Amino acid sequence: MGAKWYFATAANRNLFKTDPEKYAPQYGGYCAYAVAMGKTADIDPNAWKIVDGKLYLNYNQEIQAKWLEDVPGYIQKADMNWPGVVK
Repeated sequence: MGAKWYFATAANRNLFKTDPEKYAPQYGGYCAYAVAMGKTADIDPNAWKIVDGKLYLNYNQEIQAKWLEDVPGYIQKADMNWPGVVK
């Protein structure tokens, strides 16, 4: 999809290659909280969480703490906003 991917190990890279959609972050790699708010924002690669087998990223640890207060609600909002928020 035009993104550059970096992996800690060759084994991780090989797993990704077998099913990239399974491992790709939600919302194009933008901050999940921002997408829930109808915007996009960059992310801190250390602010992530896997929910129901999907990877969600956040702007920073502070925003992630806010996102964690209502993960299902924010995912529902973000799902409704995505992909229209990037247009």
